[in-house]
Amino acid sequence: MTRRLTYPEAAAELPGVSESWLRKNIKKLPHTKIGRVVYFTDSDIERIDALFHHEPTTGPLAAVPAGASTGPHPLGHLVPLPSRRSARG
Repeated sequence: MTRRLTYPEAAAELPGVSESWLRKNIKKLPHTKIGRVVYFTDSDIERIDALFHHEPTTGPLAAVPAGASTGPHPLGHLVPLPSRRSARG
């Protein structure tokens, strides 16, 4: 049988999340509602956790997107304009 967690129990399962935060954001979060009673299943907790998962976009741990070219940048041939001071002479 699937576990049904109340607000306090769900908040305890999610590090850094308070019961009041869950209540304020309930419309954006996966949950089960029977009558007026709100429950969170283990699946709901996993989905909430996944909503806030971030992957690095830069640095050595950044994933290279599929189809990304390892060649030169497509705009690499562009050269910046000279500064205004040096252009006046």
